[in-house]
Amino acid sequence: MLKNRQVVVLLILLSFQMGVSQSVEIKGTVESTIGIENINVINKTTYNYAITNANGEFAIMAKLNDTLQFSSMLHKTKYVIVDNNMLLLKTVKITLDEHVNELREVTVGNRLSGDLLKDIKNIEGKPPINFYDVGIPGYTGKIATQSERRLAQAGEFKPIMLLGLLGGSLPIDPILNGISGRTKMLKNRVNVEERESLMQSIKGRLAKDFFSSNPLDEHLRMDFFYFCADDENFIEKCKNQTDLNILEFLKMKYEQYLHNRYGTED
Repeated sequence: MLKNRQVVVLLILLSFQMGVSQSVEIKGTVESTIGIENINVINKTTYNYAITNANGEFAIMAKLNDTLQFSSMLHKTKYVIVDNNMLLLKTVKITLDEHVNELREVTVGNRLSGDLLKDIKNIEGKPPINFYDVGIPGYTGKIATQSERRLAQAGEFKPIMLLGLLGGSLPIDPILNGISGRTKMLKNRVNVEERESLMQSIKGRLAKDFFSSNPLDEHLRMDFFYFCADDENFIEKCKNQTDLNILEFLKMKYEQYLHNRYGTED
């Protein structure tokens, strides 16, 4: 009886996944009091992206539960989860708020003398205690992201797990997550986050030097970097590589970007 219930659950999840996994084109409009053109619209789940036109209009492919990110230099970043209503109407209207740069609060403290040893003695307070202070082992590696933790919890189905049927200890979670597509979705999300993190790092470190010799309009530069990150070889060509190698990759993508946008090899 238990095995029959498991089979029924698996079939229901499979049918549900097939029904909601179809991508559709969603047409939308962005509203704002400070400009609605050239706003980046990114599907954080599939890495598709679009840019709004002069009327704030855009079109992007998405499916149920995808996350759409709306961002620009003038607006606060906004995230929208694709729901059933958006899929049914195939349209959405988004209102963005102005991004205001606020000055950090300044706290007036002790006047520094310039003598480092003397100034250290005058500082009040105690340093925070860590695991070294109490003599216990601790993890010092890279902290996993939320998506990486969820992927680890979901598990990954492997055919050898089916041998568990013989002993009555079949791991259900990895199988259900594999059939429902959750494991695949989490893997894709981890990949997307890794690409965007790497892209933002490259942009902050090399953009100024790169565009000084490879001119591109300011409003197209973010679009260009997403174009680079969308390349299937982006991680291989840019992760743990020298700046020279990364600049060579950017130059190659720059020529492709100009050709795609203007139909030239300039």
